Amino acid sequence: MSKKIIVVFPGQGSQKVGMGYDIFKNHQVAREVFEEVDDTLNFKLSKLIFEGPEDELTLTKNTQPSLMAVSLALVRVIEYETRKKIFQFSETILGHSLGEYTALCSMNSINLSDTTALLKIRGESMQNSVKDIQTKMIAVIGMEIDKVEEIIEENELNDGEVCEIANDNCPGQVILSGTEEGVDFIGDLLKKSGAKSLINLNVSAPFHCSLMKDASLKMNESLGLVEFKNLEAKFISNVTANFENDLNKIKELLVKQVSARVRWRESIIKATKENKIIIEIGSGKVLTGLNKRINKNLEIDNISDSNDIDSFLKNFRDFI
Repeated sequence: MSKKIIVVFPGQGSQKVGMGYDIFKNHQVAREVFEEVDDTLNFKLSKLIFEGPEDELTLTKNTQPSLMAVSLALVRVIEYETRKKIFQFSETILGHSLGEYTALCSMNSINLSDTTALLKIRGESMQNSVKDIQTKMIAVIGMEIDKVEEIIEENELNDGEVCEIANDNCPGQVILSGTEEGVDFIGDLLKKSGAKSLINLNVSAPFHCSLMKDASLKMNESLGLVEFKNLEAKFISNVTANFENDLNKIKELLVKQVSARVRWRESIIKATKENKIIIEIGSGKVLTGLNKRINKNLEIDNISDSNDIDSFLKNFRDFI
């Protein structure tokens, strides 16, 4: 029974010092991924991933290629153990934010070196887009997206202030992004209107909002120089929450994605309409938690280290 597994790759917020070291230590194919990433960047990113310091790893320019490297190293180990490419037993592959690049790399649409370089540029340009602006991102817990949208639309911000929905993650979790004043103003209104809590996110830029315009322009330029190959599995875009296979359109959507909403809840609903097995590959379990809240009937697993790989090979052998 093949092509029934949905694979998802995490985005920023899943990083931690030491991620991936277990497979780096134990698997040559994983070491090769980290070495190629280091060589592409001309910088020992692997040392930063494994040893920290955390504040350096959390910088967007480092976090993005780091999370991709860990996920792709895990993919290579799974492929080595199964003697199959990940897309040979995965019907649909998608990622959250930077995870889209990991997804495209995993299905050989972009090579590892180009993926690494693109994520370095993406991280730097997102960080540099708002150098002189006080910005903020918050998670709104316990309020559905329709209500959040209504309150944003009904309340006018001061000139120059921004507050937009960055992520529709799952029922009861919406991420807001923008200027500090704009996000605080809307956040206060949401709290008064019934939101259970507001959680400040420790990020170095306000992702997925209109303040990322300069980063979008930079990514348009950079993506134009990279050759994409035809997809080997179904792919769902964060921007459209729909299946996409036209390579030129996918490039356009990757440009838009920098400043557009990540429609994760809708994407998982679309991906799991027929198939119910969904595997997160990468550091942490952030997406696994979101996916459980989107659809309680899913069969869910996550793969972060060698033990997880062993469990996956045992528990899902009938689908590989």
